[in-house]
Amino acid sequence: MNAMSAADAAEPLILAGARLPGADGVVDLHLAGGRVVSVSPTGERPTGDTSPGGIRRLDLDGRFVVPGLYDRHVHFSQWAMLSRRLDLAGAESAAAVARLVETSVDRGEPEVIGFGYRDGLWADAPTRAVLDAVSGDVPVVLVAADLHACWLNSAALRRYGVEALAGSSGILREDDCFRLVREIDDVADTVLDGWVADAAHRAAGRGVVGVTEYEMRWNRDDWVRRVAGGVDALRVSFGIYTQHLDRAIAEGLRTGDEVPGTAGLVTVGGYKVITDGSLNTRTAWCFDPYPGLGPDEHPYGLATVAYDELVPLMRRAHEAGITPAVHAIGDQANARVLDAFEAVGCTGSIEHAQLLRRDDIDRLARLGIVASVQPEHAMDDRDVAERYWAGRTDRAFMLADLASAGVELALGSDAPVAPLDPWVAIAAAVWRTRDGREPWHPEQAIEARAALAASTGRQGTTVRTGMRADLAVLELDPYAASVDALSTMPVAATLLDGRITHQTL
Repeated sequence: MNAMSAADAAEPLILAGARLPGADGVVDLHLAGGRVVSVSPTGERPTGDTSPGGIRRLDLDGRFVVPGLYDRHVHFSQWAMLSRRLDLAGAESAAAVARLVETSVDRGEPEVIGFGYRDGLWADAPTRAVLDAVSGDVPVVLVAADLHACWLNSAALRRYGVEALAGSSGILREDDCFRLVREIDDVADTVLDGWVADAAHRAAGRGVVGVTEYEMRWNRDDWVRRVAGGVDALRVSFGIYTQHLDRAIAEGLRTGDEVPGTAGLVTVGGYKVITDGSLNTRTAWCFDPYPGLGPDEHPYGLATVAYDELVPLMRRAHEAGITPAVHAIGDQANARVLDAFEAVGCTGSIEHAQLLRRDDIDRLARLGIVASVQPEHAMDDRDVAERYWAGRTDRAFMLADLASAGVELALGSDAPVAPLDPWVAIAAAVWRTRDGREPWHPEQAIEARAALAASTGRQGTTVRTGMRADLAVLELDPYAASVDALSTMPVAATLLDGRITHQTL
């Protein structure tokens, strides 16, 4: 794939008998050179078509075709590692987690790494003593579902030299947590690349053609190596964190540039800076205090980057051609980040934008800031939001209000926080429900067409002549599917530059 582009490698192809959602009739899609060269009624040869008659055909038999899907916020290595870690997602108490840990220790595992606990609604507190009672000298590191906290036993605290940071709770939050996660994620490149390849093919199986990667490492070299090794199922836009900003600027990286040696699959993304914490860790920076937290527990959450630092960092990135992509979850964090965008005079994205003041929706629109949102988080967080953002949840995950104001939405998963599956996100955005529950703030639901448009990397909702041949073939009409059918949408084929990356036909 290094000697030629992916488009050059794909042979001409006709997708025959396709239906386009929202349109009448059945069409043939002619693909060549990585593009859709024509969309014509089935069986008709396009005007001016001089191509040979022996072009390969794939009969779709009336299946639906949409532009390929993008997940605009992932932590790909974390997602690839997820199946190799102790799954804590269903645990409803600290004691339940301890039982899962005990089972792993009894199996003789030398270290227990777990992921996915959510303690916001637990009646009992996560402490190092709870883990010590079931683990002995086996190190235990458990990463919260939101990636903003880690829970360790005494053996792990000693092993990683962080006892003084965690105290009796055994909990590390925010930057302390991020540093530890980077250390435990130090997997050999050959091993991790294999896991990433598997995860990329699973993503292609859900119609995904591209991701925006926010793993906290220097991702360019990782993805160059992976593409060279044959990981070519996805386009990847990689984010740059503060610790790597000087390097990126020195190397002349600019947002949107293609990275040499990747067949056009890897591009430079934005400058990612995290300005507050998360709801489940009770560190999202808010105007109102969290109930039940004392003054030594940051009752308003945390501003993890001071405004006087944030503005020059964003300005430095912007002036170098690297677009800011700023994490903000609490309403005070979002307001302050908008202040910073206004001070710098640039556009970019706010990643998450979960709790907003209504006036700040208008500011997002006026400043041209993209709201990079994860609708499935609303389904995961609805109960914890009702507890800690009580009386304010009408201002949480305001997709409809954002869209009505003209704010560009970009849907993602934040995988592994939620599954790397755009159909799960689309279903949450459209139906605002899961598991048969009553819809949560249904007034903030958006139509399926709008959710799809926010999930295709600005390629729109309709396949058209001249567009890149990044496509997904669906078994069902996405505009008419129920919540369950939409979230589990059967994908018959995925194409990247006209090259098939997944097929069940």
